[in-house]
Amino acid sequence: MKSVIYIFAPILFLSCSTVYKTTEFNISSIPVELDYENNESWAVLPQVWNPSLEEIVGKPKEKNADVFYVYPTLLTDKKDSSWNADVKKASIKKDVLQKAVAYQASAWVKAANLYVPYYRQAHYRIFVEPYSSLGKGAGLIAYQDVRKAFKYYLENYNNSKPIIIAGHSQGAIHALELLKEFFDGKPLQKKLIAAYLVGTKVNYDEFKYIPLLNKPEAVGGFVSWNTYKINHLPKSYEKWFKGGVVSNPISWDENIEGSSKLHLGVLASDKKIYPKSLSVTKIDGILWSTLPKIKNRFLLSFIRNYHFADINLFWKDIEENAVLRTNNWFKINQKQW
Repeated sequence: MKSVIYIFAPILFLSCSTVYKTTEFNISSIPVELDYENNESWAVLPQVWNPSLEEIVGKPKEKNADVFYVYPTLLTDKKDSSWNADVKKASIKKDVLQKAVAYQASAWVKAANLYVPYYRQAHYRIFVEPYSSLGKGAGLIAYQDVRKAFKYYLENYNNSKPIIIAGHSQGAIHALELLKEFFDGKPLQKKLIAAYLVGTKVNYDEFKYIPLLNKPEAVGGFVSWNTYKINHLPKSYEKWFKGGVVSNPISWDENIEGSSKLHLGVLASDKKIYPKSLSVTKIDGILWSTLPKIKNRFLLSFIRNYHFADINLFWKDIEENAVLRTNNWFKINQKQW
């Protein structure tokens, strides 16, 4: 079995070349819009589980809170000229379920009922010049799906339960927009347990009313980080990372350092948890991580960008933190609940 590197390894090498097969963005060529009344438009609902997820977290159990999770960019093939994913394709669904859901979304299952909509994610090249200016519409299509799914979730599934918002990479970008549109200074903010906006730059002044969470038990705000190998910086540091929020996913407070002694565990692709396997250091816009002590760790020794493992590296830490914040939300709101 390979190590955690396997999970999102294709994402690692996208910056090596900027040559993509492409066509002019045309709304008429976009895959058919999803109907979220149909269970097939959801990767996960409490009543729609899958073997990959069950293998890691077991069968679903009803909780008093929900988590709405938005998965990262999985449409990455340079030879694929489409701007948005067709989620009716078996290969797309397989990637979502066996990669993103099993190894990322699973981190929040212990705390809350999991909801994961399929959406017509934008192709990775919208983040790469010169394609980003050509494909702005693709990003809008993707968010429209996420927004539509979230509205359907609120109206049909939530039943006034408190909510965790979680997303990675492109998913975190869409999750951030959900927070601005539905939570920031709105009545729904009172129901926000926490938002985990992982793998994208979030500015300190991103929201008007939603605060950065600097205590492990704090609720009603957000956390965010982008992981890189210690003592290395990405070439795009100035543009994409510097000045961004960096939370500490080991201590969950303002400490710059996160000790390996407190690290709860990496979820590797052998589906095992490796505790006390890394330490972290926060710098401006980047979370530096030591090389994780996991099986086949030598495969990671050649890699500097840990974006593919932003969640996997701290899977157990996220799981326990989500439970802590959820329990504390109910303590704070027990009278009105």
